[in-house]
Amino acid sequence: MGDNMTSVTEFILLGFPLNTRTQMLLFGLFSLFYVLTLLGNGVILGLISLDSRLHTPMYFFLSHLAIADMAYACSTVPQMLVNLLSPAKPISFAGCITQTFLFLTFAVTECLLLVVMSYDRYVAICHPLRYSVIMSWRVCIMLVVTSWTTGALLSLVHLVLLIPLPFCMAQKIDHFFCEIMAVLKLACADTHINELMVLAGAVSVLVGPFSSVIMSYVCIFRAILRLQSGEGQSKAFSTCSSHLCVVGLFYGTAIIMYVGPRYGNPKEQKKYLLFHSLFNPMLNPLIYTLKNSEVKNAMKRVLGIKSFMKR
Repeated sequence: MGDNMTSVTEFILLGFPLNTRTQMLLFGLFSLFYVLTLLGNGVILGLISLDSRLHTPMYFFLSHLAIADMAYACSTVPQMLVNLLSPAKPISFAGCITQTFLFLTFAVTECLLLVVMSYDRYVAICHPLRYSVIMSWRVCIMLVVTSWTTGALLSLVHLVLLIPLPFCMAQKIDHFFCEIMAVLKLACADTHINELMVLAGAVSVLVGPFSSVIMSYVCIFRAILRLQSGEGQSKAFSTCSSHLCVVGLFYGTAIIMYVGPRYGNPKEQKKYLLFHSLFNPMLNPLIYTLKNSEVKNAMKRVLGIKSFMKR
């Protein structure tokens, strides 16, 4: 047992046990989705940088959400594509641990950024006269830095508990990337503390923040319904609906994965994590572009400038 525990230097990700033709089809499809994710979030970042009308707290937070989305996808999708091409190609122990850390960091950061964005909308709609005072640039920067720092620190806690564990000779991870629960299943020691910390972390960054988001939107919708202007109501609903769609997609799949009744089931987690790591980051810029008039107008202005320059 001692030799088994010290000889593990790499893992093999089982990914999706499919035939070669299906794997090639998925490789092409997922590669397209990955490119669209990077392109869509890159467009959001570009628009916010180029259009001065989008230099507001709301779009400052959205730009960081786009960065988190791209980083989130980059931490899992490339390894999944490699597995589809070479199912037997191993990943080093250091590479696996690094992937686990990055995935958790970007996931927690995105979770907290969504809470920050809901708070921003709450202040803008429920306390419009005090908005510029409450959401000063100093406060905005502090909220973003806190989100990124908290994500990294919480992930570091899981990493510190994971690295000392002895791993057996069973090197096969039943997943398409080094998801923490799948890695813990290969440990030759008691992992109850690790699993408890994962569940506690999931509750603290999912259930608690999600509850605060729901409470914020209850106050927001009450404030919107009290508006006298129909145009004001329409604009407020348009701004909030896009963020609410993103919140529903992110928190819904994440809570099902780590807090719901199917928690810990690798076959079910694969389905939800595939949606979470591939489709969520791709859909977010699409949702914000289609449902947000300010983003659509900014795109028209930027494209208009470019067409004018070509002339």
